[in-house]
Amino acid sequence: MVHLLLVIIYLSFISLGLPDAVLGAAWPSIYPAMQVPVSYAGMVSVIISFGTIVSSLQSDRMVRKFGTGVVTAVSVAMTAAALLGFSLSSRFWMLCLWAVPYGLGAGSVDAGLNNYVALHFESRHMSWLHCMWGLGATIGPSIMGFALTKGLGWHTGYRIISGIQFVLALGIAASLPLWVGKKRNGSQTEEDRGRPMKLTEILRIPGAKEAMLFLFSYCAVEQTAGFWASSYLTLAKGVEPETAAGFAALFYIGITLGRGLCGFVTMKLSDPQMIRLGGGILAVGIVVLLIPGGESLSLAGMMLVGLGCAPIFPCMIHSVPARFGEERSQAIIGVQMASAYLGILLMPPLFGILANVVSIGILPGYLALFLAVMGITYRKLNAEKTGS
Repeated sequence: MVHLLLVIIYLSFISLGLPDAVLGAAWPSIYPAMQVPVSYAGMVSVIISFGTIVSSLQSDRMVRKFGTGVVTAVSVAMTAAALLGFSLSSRFWMLCLWAVPYGLGAGSVDAGLNNYVALHFESRHMSWLHCMWGLGATIGPSIMGFALTKGLGWHTGYRIISGIQFVLALGIAASLPLWVGKKRNGSQTEEDRGRPMKLTEILRIPGAKEAMLFLFSYCAVEQTAGFWASSYLTLAKGVEPETAAGFAALFYIGITLGRGLCGFVTMKLSDPQMIRLGGGILAVGIVVLLIPGGESLSLAGMMLVGLGCAPIFPCMIHSVPARFGEERSQAIIGVQMASAYLGILLMPPLFGILANVVSIGILPGYLALFLAVMGITYRKLNAEKTGS
C-alpha cells in the first residue's frame, strides 16, 4: 500500500509541474487572438503567484483541518478546473479570473505534499519527486506544442492538460485511505490536528526567518538563472540566439537530472551535507560563467549552476521536521513556500531592471549575491539549531 501511495505522490508531482511552463509556450498564440500586448502574460503570472503565496500561508490551517490527501485532491481538481477555464476563455479578463483558482490550487498542493513527504519518506524520495516535477514541467509545453503543430489550437492543449489533472484528482480521491500511515519516527497519525499557527507565532520560532530568507534567495538564483540564461549568453557571451536557447535548456536539464542523481547520493550524505555540496557546485558554476571564453565554458557554467541547484530545494524542505519538529513542519514549510514564490515573483524582474540600467553581464554577480545570502542565512540557521 505504501508503494501504491508513493506512485500517487510521484504522479502528483508530475501533475504539479505540468502547467508551470505551459502559459509561456502558449502565449505567442494567445495574445494575438485576444488582441492584448505580449507583456500581458506578466499580469497573468503575477495573479497566479499571489494565489500560490496566499494558499501556501494557509496550508497549515487546511492540512490540519482536512488532511493532506483531501487538500491535495481538491487542489489538483481546482487547478484542473482553472486550466479548463483557460481553454474556454475568449477574453483576457477571463484568463485573469481563472488564474485565481490556478494559483490557490498550486500553492496548497505544493506545500502540503512537500510536508507529507518530509514527514513520511526518506530524503531520496524528496529528490526524486522534485525530479518528477521537472519531468512534468517538460511534458506540459510538449503537449501544448503538439496541439499547436497539429493545428488543434492552444485551447485544445489546455483541455488535454486539464483532463490529465482531473484524472489524477480522481485517483488521489480514491487513494485517500492510504494517506494515513506511519511517520518516519513511528507515530501513527497523519498530521497534528492541533491549532494552526499564526504567522506572528511562526516568525518567533528560532530559525524560521532564516529558513524563509534562504528559500527566497535560492529561488531568486534558480529563477533568474533560468529566465535570463539565453539573453545573458547571447548579449554577454556572444553566443548565437539559437544555440543560447539550447544552452538555457541545459540549465533545467541539469536540475532535473541532478535531482535524479541526488536521490542516490542522499543514501550516503545527510540533508545538510547535500545542501553544502549543492552550494559549492553552484559557486563553481558562477565562477565558470565569469571566465572569458567561448561556448564550451558557457555550456559548462550553465550545467554546473543547474547541478548545484538540484539538491538544495528538496533537501532544505526535507530537513524541516528534523530541524523544527514534526508538529510545526507544515507551518514552517508553508511560509517557506510562500517566501520561495515571492522570490520567483520579484527577483527575475528586478534583474531585468538592473540589466537595463547597468548591463546583462552582471548576471553572475547577481547570482553570487543571493548565493552569499544563502550561505549566511544557512550558517545562522545552523547556529540557531545548535543553540536551541
